[in-house]
Amino acid sequence: MSTGRWLAALPETAEQSLPAPVWRFIAAGARDGVATAEAVDAWSRYRVVPRVLRGAAPDPSVRLLGETYASPLGVAPTAMQRAVHPDGEVATAAAAASAGVPYVAPVLAGRTFEEIGARADRWWLQVYLPPDRAVAAPVIERALEAGASALVLTVDTPVVGTKYDVADEDWATIDTSWHAANWGPHDPHPWASDLVPADLTWLRAEFGVPVVAKGVLDPRDATACVDAGAAAVWVSNHGGRQLDRCVATADALAGVADAVSSRAQVYVDGGVRSGLDVVTALALGAHCAFVGRPALWALAVGGEAAVGRYLAEMAIEIADAMQLAGLPAVSGAAREVALRPSAMAPLGARETTSDLREYPM
Repeated sequence: MSTGRWLAALPETAEQSLPAPVWRFIAAGARDGVATAEAVDAWSRYRVVPRVLRGAAPDPSVRLLGETYASPLGVAPTAMQRAVHPDGEVATAAAAASAGVPYVAPVLAGRTFEEIGARADRWWLQVYLPPDRAVAAPVIERALEAGASALVLTVDTPVVGTKYDVADEDWATIDTSWHAANWGPHDPHPWASDLVPADLTWLRAEFGVPVVAKGVLDPRDATACVDAGAAAVWVSNHGGRQLDRCVATADALAGVADAVSSRAQVYVDGGVRSGLDVVTALALGAHCAFVGRPALWALAVGGEAAVGRYLAEMAIEIADAMQLAGLPAVSGAAREVALRPSAMAPLGARETTSDLREYPM
């Protein structure tokens, strides 16, 4: 099957491979699913104005938090990976390591940090903080000892968003005894509902590694995160799984990048499905785009090998899109390639990115 067809068929093939409750958990958005449904189309509202006569082939490598990666595409943290495939996070981490792209392990991993670290030479840990911050400290220390090199604090989950399509009773026949394998006797739930910028400061000071704030959509919040010591701000709406009808990340990205990209890196996830989406994200100001559901789909279809194939084929698409857009490198992409909204874009889209001001309409 050709690259494009294999990628396009991933969701359907994954659905056929998974128990219905697991599929519904992955696919579900908050409440009516409006934000989840809008995520993919939001990227297609933008149009690239390509450059030509650019000479050498583009360089897709990117430097993130002091390390160089092969491509500006990473694997975002997602829950229940072991329900998708027995190897869970070990498979996704190993595939990302082989592809040379960043991998973020969920703090509620179904595999131990030591197992993940044994297969991934570089990885980051996604963190939720419990009300008693000290409870998280030994868990984070274990991850760092196993090789985690950065902490990604999820800041958009003061409570877990309601999902109409997910019911606890649906999981009665599915073994989840491995859930939260790294927490031992400590039950971290419910998560802290009182996060403040000082939590980012504490994580940076306490553990001495770069800290990323994940789940930021407003430029004012992005500025507060960077002021508190965040090395990067991650534009995310949690895959549309928290607040329904919140803004699409494609539309929030440029404002956040304008606010903080001179002082911190900017990452994005949400509806990224193609190499052209990644290039659009770069042109809107991101340093790297991350995927959640597509990596899970590949994991369901064929474990580590399928995740590896997914990342390899996305890398081909990214390189192809960069070449056709005349984008020589990831660095400075927001200044190299202009964007303009599609004729079908909603009113007001023209003001969503500073790049549009540089291109006469």
